[in-house]
Amino acid sequence: MNRTGLLRQHWAALRALVVLTVILGAGYPILIWLIAQLPGLHSHAEGSLASAAGNPVGSRLIAQPFTDRAGRPLAQYFQPRPSAVGYDPLTSGASNLGPESIVDIPADPAKLAAGATPADAGFKPSLLTQVCSRSKAVGDLEHVNGSRPFCTPGGVGAVLSVIGPRDAHGTVVHPTRVISVNEPCTTTPRPFLLSYEGVPVECARYGENYALGQIVPVEGITTQPPAVPPDAVTASGSGLDPDISPAYAEIQVARVAAARHITPDQVRDLVRQVQHGRDLGFLGEPRVNVLALNLALDQKYPTAS
Repeated sequence: MNRTGLLRQHWAALRALVVLTVILGAGYPILIWLIAQLPGLHSHAEGSLASAAGNPVGSRLIAQPFTDRAGRPLAQYFQPRPSAVGYDPLTSGASNLGPESIVDIPADPAKLAAGATPADAGFKPSLLTQVCSRSKAVGDLEHVNGSRPFCTPGGVGAVLSVIGPRDAHGTVVHPTRVISVNEPCTTTPRPFLLSYEGVPVECARYGENYALGQIVPVEGITTQPPAVPPDAVTASGSGLDPDISPAYAEIQVARVAAARHITPDQVRDLVRQVQHGRDLGFLGEPRVNVLALNLALDQKYPTAS
């Protein structure tokens, strides 16, 4: 290729670079910014911020906790969904645990005796135990039945390791030993189930490997459906879902009403006012924005701080 042709190609490339930079680097962002200033879109573009007494207190798009300094739920406020990231928007994400996560990694009892927290002592709860413990905690807080299928009364996954001879399909046919794998002997006086197929159930002991047994979840006897709804015990994919279901809002009404010295019907009226239906009439599920509801409560029925 001669020098003239080479210069022509470079000049064409340079012109394309300049044109695309103007269009995509300046024109497109300016267009989007102008669209965001339109009525009805501006507040969303600014982060859907909510204010109280003229000060921003959060975004209606991002969940936040309503707890005291010790992490205990504040009785006068509705509580959001659980979060796998501690409601930190900078670390948005899920636990990445799936339905097969049913066996806990136990804590070292020696470290617990020395004053370490369960997490520092190596305890890693399975997804099942997280759901069970949350359901029990919500049930205790709201004075409803917090039991769920495959959960022990103590709020851990009801899972057994059944040891014994197996048939051709790998199923234990004559159990010789049965262990409640998520209940350490150091934290429970006896297993949630006294016997399984005539074999006494043992509680787990730290350091023993029960993987050689057949892992058997036990459904148990619970209310159907559970009184505590699913969104009260499971975190969203982002860990920052700002909404809860009407069912989760309903079981919190009595607590909030008592804390604010008003009637449950007064609280339900505010819930209905902030509740959103399905988008376009058929997308998603009805939902209640927790921040909007709590701000409405503070505005209409304030409490002494």
